[in-house]
Amino acid sequence: MMNADYSGEFDPEFSLETLSRETLLKLLKAYTEYMLRIDGHWYLTVMGKWGNAEAFECDVKVWEKAQVYELKSMTSLLNIQGDDVATVMKAIQASPWMGIYDYKIDLKNKDHAVATYFKCPTLSALEKEGTGREELICRHMEPKLMGIIAHYFNPKITVTPLKVPPRTYDDCCCQWEFKLER
Repeated sequence: MMNADYSGEFDPEFSLETLSRETLLKLLKAYTEYMLRIDGHWYLTVMGKWGNAEAFECDVKVWEKAQVYELKSMTSLLNIQGDDVATVMKAIQASPWMGIYDYKIDLKNKDHAVATYFKCPTLSALEKEGTGREELICRHMEPKLMGIIAHYFNPKITVTPLKVPPRTYDDCCCQWEFKLER
């Protein structure tokens, strides 16, 4: 029998497999939010001790490695294979981070797509902070990460930021174009 939660007595046989699909989806979203908070807390801790330049440098190094690990894990687990933009979009959809975003992928054809993010908790936090760090994160870190994702599948895929913060627009948080010229 599937459980909606883990209320009641201690179960020595408990496993995630005993939880309902709905509960597992809620748990997955909670895990994603937890990962986001860990990311933010370690960045702010390094920034508080050594400054933003050092924190950003560490962030870049960590995410260059973490992004590749995520791609290897997700593509292996879900058998995502290919070298076109459609494959990149599948990997983006499967990312454990996507549960916290409100986004849309417009796949124009297998070699061209535009990904638009309408809700981004990181951007919201950075804008609320009001120090301008979104320029560094969104204009320097995110293009690098989007490039790592695209180039994991095909180094010929270009990623162009169409809209990136700081925002001079109000229709989305950011927008990215992925193209492969054959």
